[in-house]
Amino acid sequence: MTTKEGGCACGAVRYEVRGDPIFVNNCHCTLCQRQTGSTSVVNAFFESEQITLTQGELGEYVVTAGSGGPHRICRCPQCGTAILSYYPRLGRLGAGLRVGTLDDPGAFRPDAVIFTASAMPWVSFPEGIPTFEQSYAPADILPPERLARLMAMVERRKAGEG
Repeated sequence: MTTKEGGCACGAVRYEVRGDPIFVNNCHCTLCQRQTGSTSVVNAFFESEQITLTQGELGEYVVTAGSGGPHRICRCPQCGTAILSYYPRLGRLGAGLRVGTLDDPGAFRPDAVIFTASAMPWVSFPEGIPTFEQSYAPADILPPERLARLMAMVERRKAGEG
């Protein structure tokens, strides 16, 4: 199992992530644009237990997700770098790790570019990565083993975990 490392801009927070992500999205929704102050965000989603904080602590900030539920963004309390997020659908069982905080930010290629309908008009999308005006059904693009990992978390969440 591979391990990758990353951290915040000031170096106060460091983490390790083990294994491969379940899925990686490049999201262009207006909420991600506002939260990042950029054109989009790239999140790699993992089971939370695959991510270990090795230095520092994270502050948690709650904003409203597109679903209307709580989107919890975990940031370095010193420099404000967003490290990961917890979304309502998976609660604390799964985390969206900000790919840009990895020491090797090119390590994970997006599975999909989503919410292209709200992308800034001058943004172009890479060839070979599926694009969606809104979102997509994971079963349509994820390999069976990664879909099974996602569905296991969804079932655990429905059962009251996380």
